[in-house]
Amino acid sequence: MISELYIKDFAIIDELRMQFAPGFTVLTGETGAGKSIILDAVMLILGGRADTTAVRAGSETAYVEGIFTIPDYNRDAIMALLESEGVEGSDPDTLLLAREVRLNGRNICRVNGRAVTLAFMSEIGDGLVDIHGQGEHLSLLRPRSHLPLLDAYAGLQAERKALGAEVRALRRLEQELAELKRDARNIAQRIDMLAFQVSEIDAARLEAGEEEALRAERARLGNVEQLMESTAEALALLVGVDDEMPSATDLLNQAERALSQLARLDTAKESWLERLEGLTSELDELTADLRYYEEELEFNPKRLGFVEERLDLIQGLKRKYGDTIEEILAWGQGARRELEQIEHNEERSEELVIEIDQYLRRIGEMAQALSEKRRAAAGQLALAVESELADLNMTGARFSVDFSYQPDGGGAYVGDARLAFDNTGVDRAEFLISTNPGEPLKPMARVASGGETSRLMLALKTALARVDETPTLIFDEIDQGIGGRVGDVVGRKLWELAAQGEHQVVVVTHLPQLAGYGDSHFHVSKGSAGARTVTVVSRLDEPGRVAELAAMLGTQDDSARHGAQSILQQAARTKDGTVEPERR
Repeated sequence: MISELYIKDFAIIDELRMQFAPGFTVLTGETGAGKSIILDAVMLILGGRADTTAVRAGSETAYVEGIFTIPDYNRDAIMALLESEGVEGSDPDTLLLAREVRLNGRNICRVNGRAVTLAFMSEIGDGLVDIHGQGEHLSLLRPRSHLPLLDAYAGLQAERKALGAEVRALRRLEQELAELKRDARNIAQRIDMLAFQVSEIDAARLEAGEEEALRAERARLGNVEQLMESTAEALALLVGVDDEMPSATDLLNQAERALSQLARLDTAKESWLERLEGLTSELDELTADLRYYEEELEFNPKRLGFVEERLDLIQGLKRKYGDTIEEILAWGQGARRELEQIEHNEERSEELVIEIDQYLRRIGEMAQALSEKRRAAAGQLALAVESELADLNMTGARFSVDFSYQPDGGGAYVGDARLAFDNTGVDRAEFLISTNPGEPLKPMARVASGGETSRLMLALKTALARVDETPTLIFDEIDQGIGGRVGDVVGRKLWELAAQGEHQVVVVTHLPQLAGYGDSHFHVSKGSAGARTVTVVSRLDEPGRVAELAAMLGTQDDSARHGAQSILQQAARTKDGTVEPERR
């Protein structure tokens, strides 16, 4: 709800600050005094169109600032918008909107002191204020708002929420299926590549540690002649080849005989003999190993070629799949798992088609049930609005909700049809109105502007008061074409709309009977400051209201003042509930 409005150098307004209270506020004054200019300023901070002609003559910049108190029932929605742009303020209950219009054409929008786009300011404004006058900021003239209002009026939020959850689940399945189908060619290519990789790695029959063993074998096969020579030389030295040159074995045997004699003479040295006997035993084992190794050694070019080929194969696989055999094998296992998953996609696609069809049938059933409840509620809403219109001297006016839907071969199953749908169901709803008997019903946006349209808005706002979450409602020209008797009814309804506690109502009026119901009353007049015309706004006390209403009745004589007092007393008794308001 708007709590304060500051205007500087805007049209004929030099500088103006107004503080608004909750409830019903009326603005009165002579034509041309600036009442509509104040509403234009409000429109500006709600994202309305800006024109450099709005800058007061002699100034460079027009500035408008509004402080809004955010009610509990739409705080979450407003805060979500503010957080999306990072412009939330320090006080979650208060919102500051400001707008500058400069002569050079520059236009600056600010929310909580930070610059934002005009589109974002307009989006914020949509949730704060409905203005009827120019018709530019009235949510009820936007057909997209009609279905949510109807659902709220009918108490269908739970059913609508449940349907939305089903639709979101369906969209996720459809996205999954679309991704599977969209990449069909790429998937086929991926299958071929993975299958080749798995086959190539499996065919190699790699074993952990194999590369090191092959490299050792290649070194042995490539140096077999030198190995034979070294082995033969070692055996000759160990066991001897002729009698002229003693072998290591002969020398050890001689040493053993000497130590045996030594040990008999000095038993303390028997351990030396044991150590030598150990060396002799190890020498015998080494000799046996060398002879076995010598027997195995042979020149085998075929085996060497196989080893070389095997190492080349491993090197080629390492270039593709990893730096070690272990990494190559891990790559193959991963490729096999991915291949199994991809090959499972065809089965998953078939499952998704079945699941999606089931969702479409379930959504169709839920949407059909929701449509039936909406149509029943639309009839009740029509009766309520037409009753309100009759009270507002529009007897014979008709109201209706037009429902439409769009066939879609892939849509939800509704009866024997397939219909397009979204999170709200299959219905498209629009409010229609006929203001005069015999005239066809037309969309509200096409109804002519003026007091008739304003009364229509009031009738709708009254009928939808308990579900409409727009905090502040501003009406201009609502008294056009009506007299004092109907003005009293309009005033009462406007006050009742505000008295319910969910709305702040501001009205510009020329009817004293309507103005009498105001909880707060501002008088707008033109004055002079030097040689310049300025707009002056005064909050009226009780005597001031009597004088203003008398002036609105046409004179300031005793009869007019008595009439003004009577209007205020009648309104006060209606508010107190001591007088039952007359119904038309």
